[in-house]
Amino acid sequence: MDLNKNYIPDNLKSIHLIAACGTGMGALACMLKDAGFAITGSDRKVYPPISTFLAARGINLSDGFSADNVSYGPDLVIVGNAVRRDNPEAVRMMEMGLPFCSMPQAVGSVFANGSVFAKKKKTLLITGTHGKTTTASIIAWILHEAGRYESKWDPSFIIGGILKNFDSNYRVGQGDYIVIEGDEYDTAFFDKGAKFLHYDPFMTVLTSVEFDHADIFKDLDHVKRTFKTFLNGISSKSSLFAFDNDVNIDTLVVNGKFRLEKYGRKESSEWRLADIEIDPPWTKFRILKHEGKATAFKTSMMGEHNLLNASAAIAIAHSLHIPLEIIQKAVATFQGIKRRQEVRGVKNHITVMDDFAHHPTAVRETIRAVKPYYPDGRVIAVFEPRTNSSMRKVFQDVYPLSFDFADIICIRKPPLLNKIPYDDRFSSKKLVEDVKTRNRDAYYFQNTEDIIAFLIKEAKPKDLILIMSNGGFDNIHERLLNGEL
Repeated sequence: MDLNKNYIPDNLKSIHLIAACGTGMGALACMLKDAGFAITGSDRKVYPPISTFLAARGINLSDGFSADNVSYGPDLVIVGNAVRRDNPEAVRMMEMGLPFCSMPQAVGSVFANGSVFAKKKKTLLITGTHGKTTTASIIAWILHEAGRYESKWDPSFIIGGILKNFDSNYRVGQGDYIVIEGDEYDTAFFDKGAKFLHYDPFMTVLTSVEFDHADIFKDLDHVKRTFKTFLNGISSKSSLFAFDNDVNIDTLVVNGKFRLEKYGRKESSEWRLADIEIDPPWTKFRILKHEGKATAFKTSMMGEHNLLNASAAIAIAHSLHIPLEIIQKAVATFQGIKRRQEVRGVKNHITVMDDFAHHPTAVRETIRAVKPYYPDGRVIAVFEPRTNSSMRKVFQDVYPLSFDFADIICIRKPPLLNKIPYDDRFSSKKLVEDVKTRNRDAYYFQNTEDIIAFLIKEAKPKDLILIMSNGGFDNIHERLLNGEL
């Protein structure tokens, strides 16, 4: 296959997206449509809600992959990360010699670098193993609120979660900035480098560096090398805002050309989080700028990890010279992201919450975050391991440490274990046994139906049922709320 056509031509009019139902690809399709391009797309198993989300914006997808979908000769084909080189549309694209690119190439070139807009957007890039979506979302909301007063702040963004304030994960604004969630995952079948390598950031946030994505990274050193490659490419005109309590970050940011500012809890950091007070439904805190005065904030978000995300966003906003009172108001009115500590409903005084947590650190911090907000009830943690990493035994000995703040723990057998080599498979049953040795009340379940039956019997008024999965989890949330809970 000739990969020399991997470029973005001038004078684009029509664009086709292969595998357009992913969160990022769907958002990109909408952004391109809003920017005036004629958009077609396809995916395997096109179904709601993404199909209706796109259709409402005038984008109707072909259900299934077929060479016929690109035979009309679009000016550009954008190839999704999950597309293999033997995909019939990719094969026909090559046969026809059509120009093609990856999703991050399109975002970086079409939007950030001036192909669509009269002037180049300044990229605010959010990277790291954890907290990217939340941090990027807070920044986007602060900019939006500032844009009401001065158009230069009116943001564009493409983020890996649905922002409740916008009911969208993308926006095409008229201001100087675009907020991008920068992923370390590989780019496409023709480009195995990380997605974030395709961006030229004006400012960058680095939240954390841990081992994840065990399907593409061999070990932590492999992850660190990828981040180091990215950091080495940041120009001397850029600023990096890095979390101050991550030893991996500390080793990676030395000798960088960028201007470095730290945020976190350390007194030596330029941006210090302090004086946390939980006053439901609010969390109140202060940010101390190095050698400056402290500023009070409040947010409806739960947990120190979210306050650190907010700290990074506040540091970015302050560095963009957004007035302090606008930043304070925006942090207070930020509504959060769907599937991040999202209360799906309350029935018989039992709260059902949905969260995307799947990495051991995210599971631990999410449970720890919500616990103080439900002091009169129990936290019932329900976990479905279904990512490529969580279904592998690489975290088998780490997960037991993640559930110490839960009162009852329900662990489902991974639903997609057949995708993982037998000797590499994670055992939910062993996890439950190990959690029990830590004097926690833990249960193993073969399927979702048995979990629902257990919860209906066990949950009591004032309890929180915290459901953690990166998938639909057999619609367990609605089934509980519409059932006999």
